[in-house]
Amino acid sequence: MKMKQSILAGAVAISAMASAALAPVANAEVSASVGAANMYYWRGYDLGNGDAAVWGDINVSANGLYAGMWASSGDATNGTEYDLYAGYGTSVGDFSVDFSVWSYSYPSAADPLAPGDLVEGIIGLGYGPVSFTHYFDLEGNEDYSYSTLGAAFGDFSVTYGVHDGENEYDGYAHVDLGYAYNENLSFTLGLVADDVDGLNNDEAKFVVGFSIPIE
Repeated sequence: MKMKQSILAGAVAISAMASAALAPVANAEVSASVGAANMYYWRGYDLGNGDAAVWGDINVSANGLYAGMWASSGDATNGTEYDLYAGYGTSVGDFSVDFSVWSYSYPSAADPLAPGDLVEGIIGLGYGPVSFTHYFDLEGNEDYSYSTLGAAFGDFSVTYGVHDGENEYDGYAHVDLGYAYNENLSFTLGLVADDVDGLNNDEAKFVVGFSIPIE
C-alpha cells in the first residue's frame, strides 16, 4: 500500500460508486463490527512489528452494491489508518464475482495520506469453495499487484498469495492456513512460500483475530 501515488481518478470512482450504493436507501442494510488481533497481518507481513491491532468497520449494502469504511490502529510505519471502499458483488449458481475500489488513508503518518492518495481496484472470482482475487494499482503503471488463490473446507481454509511489481515486495509469496472457531474467533498460520532478500520476513506468523458485530 505504501508504493502508490495520489490519483484523482480513483477518488472520483469511489465517490461515484458510493453514491450509487447509497441511492436505494429504503432497501439498504447497515452492518458494523469491531475487532482485535495480536498483529496487523497484511498479505503475509506483520506490519505492526509485533504490536496488536484494533479495528472497526461500518458497511451499507443494497441490491449487490455496497460501500463503507474500515479503520484500524494502523501499522508501525504509517500509524492510524482508515479505508473507504465501494463495490458490487453478485452470484449465479456456484459462480460469484465482486469488484471494489479501496482508498487507504493515513492521517497520522509523517507524510499524511488523504483519500485518493493510495487507491486499489480489487476483482474477486469464485466457484464453489474456490476463489481468486486480484489487487491492482489504479494508476495503471503496474508498479504493484497482489493475487490470491484460496479454497474453503467447512471451518478450514487455505490461501496462497503472491506480490508482483517493481517494488520491495516483488516475488514474495506466502501460504495462509485458517480456522474459524466460530463467527467471532479465528486463527491463521502464515507461512513463507518464497522470501525476498532484505525484508527479514521469513518467519512463520500465528494470528488470532476476534470480532464482534454491532447490532
